[in-house]
Amino acid sequence: MQITGNVAARTLFIDPFARADFPSVCQVVQVSTLLRELIIASLQLPESYAAGSREERIYELILDEIRVIAALPFNLPEPQSPALLALCREVQAEPGILWTTAMAARRLNVSERTLLRHFRQQTGLAFSEWLRRARLMEALSRLAQGQSVLRVALELGYESHSAFSAMFRRTLGVSPSDYFSSVNPPEER
Repeated sequence: MQITGNVAARTLFIDPFARADFPSVCQVVQVSTLLRELIIASLQLPESYAAGSREERIYELILDEIRVIAALPFNLPEPQSPALLALCREVQAEPGILWTTAMAARRLNVSERTLLRHFRQQTGLAFSEWLRRARLMEALSRLAQGQSVLRVALELGYESHSAFSAMFRRTLGVSPSDYFSSVNPPEER
């Protein structure tokens, strides 16, 4: 895990068998105000508790909230193929290049169809979705470091501030400035 910028974090260790419908892979989620407060309250609770107790209900509610929270598109699965992995690393090293499927296929000396098929098989994502996520994650990192939205937009190949902001809003539901004000936690009590 890599964290950039001003971060306050709490870690929960949850038994993988706590809920049968929990995801089988690690995910990033936007913590709601309710979940945040439940997590803070749980820090004061004993690890052992009686069945039916207030403590059990708080822990159960945390699990319920985690189960229904939507995953954010912040994971970039890596392909197993050395050639595809090298392509992914190249894309990440040069995030301002507007990669197309045709460019990537030429780089690997395969057809576009072969590239798309292998990429989806190995990552679970379409190549275009993987590219979008890679650019979004780079943008978030740069914004967290204090770079302006305009600078990030232009350096990552967007035609304008508004084109970047529209993509950001479509993906995360808020503008870049609103996103960073919503994830910066209030002062500790």
